[in-house]
Amino acid sequence: MKKTKSRIYVCHTFYHVYVAILKEMKLVRQTPVNQYQKADIALSSISTDFEHLGDRLVKTKIFHEVIALDEKREDFFPELAKYRKNYRNLLKHMINRIIFTKKLAKCEIPYMQVIDFKAYEDIYVFCDSDPIGYYLNYKRIYYHAVEDGLDCLKNLDDAYVANHGHFRLKTWFSRLNLIFIMNGWGKYCIDMEINDRSVVPTDCPRFVEEPRKPLELALTSEQKKLMIQAFIADAENLMKQLKPSREGEEFACFLTEPHPVDVEARKKVCVDVIAQYCKGYRVLIKPHPRDTIDYEMLCPDAVVLRGRFPVEVLNFFEGLRIKRAVSIVTTALNNMDFVEEKINLGASFWDAYEDPEKHAYNKKAGLTMADK
Repeated sequence: MKKTKSRIYVCHTFYHVYVAILKEMKLVRQTPVNQYQKADIALSSISTDFEHLGDRLVKTKIFHEVIALDEKREDFFPELAKYRKNYRNLLKHMINRIIFTKKLAKCEIPYMQVIDFKAYEDIYVFCDSDPIGYYLNYKRIYYHAVEDGLDCLKNLDDAYVANHGHFRLKTWFSRLNLIFIMNGWGKYCIDMEINDRSVVPTDCPRFVEEPRKPLELALTSEQKKLMIQAFIADAENLMKQLKPSREGEEFACFLTEPHPVDVEARKKVCVDVIAQYCKGYRVLIKPHPRDTIDYEMLCPDAVVLRGRFPVEVLNFFEGLRIKRAVSIVTTALNNMDFVEEKINLGASFWDAYEDPEKHAYNKKAGLTMADK
């Protein structure tokens, strides 16, 4: 089939869209105007409510077309449940998995065919562990995988953790397209783009290192403005929140996360972090885009940054300075150029709030670089 379109980015989170824009803006800078062809972007609703992001993207004209993708989770199809049971028998497990791989892809067809993926020269998929990965491999469509979050494989290498029993056998099955394994192991995955190879505890021959920081530093002034317009509906009001209320006042910012899963435990994490690490500062809380806790009610004296956007976007606000920022495992902390002191507490901080087995993913799978 003739390729009639240039590129498409399939995104599942706000951060995915952020990286897609960085990649597209690099092409704008490097490609002669008469040769540049805009890409499309698909916003999948499977895990994130993008609210009005699509409308803002259309206004920026960064992409040719902004497409809503109604991807479905596997539990949307109850007939698949029987193939996901653990029978503790390798042969039966693999047979069920082969059946599941094909059936899930077939179930997704009515929801995926809104996009003619075969028409694109290049397809970039963030988090191909979602059904889009199964679908593209089932349809024998080649694509590029892109890491889910900045250096996210450091603490959760999904492909290995989910398949560490008989890993080589399973990856062989995946290369034959009998089953599907994400992050570079699928037959039709061309490569897997990551930020920093040195922090990934496993190896995949399809890993390609593409650092994010140079993409940010190379943005033009106009591109920075477009990035802000894409993610923040009221930039002026946001800057007012980030201005000191008196001379000499300094901010400490806590970046929340959608973990622990238990909401009450997450509230306690927030209160304890603020008490221990933000004392003496005016407190800022930057909720994770998937965190739905009402922090204005929980911490009435704190400034809660409104709007759902990747925290990296704040790098593009001139004159912004924050004295201290604290996170648990959010790797975005390392990318906040406007912060003087960065404290990453590490996944072990959660041990006091939930069973350590619930979050020591890589460690449970025997990966030595886990949680460092």
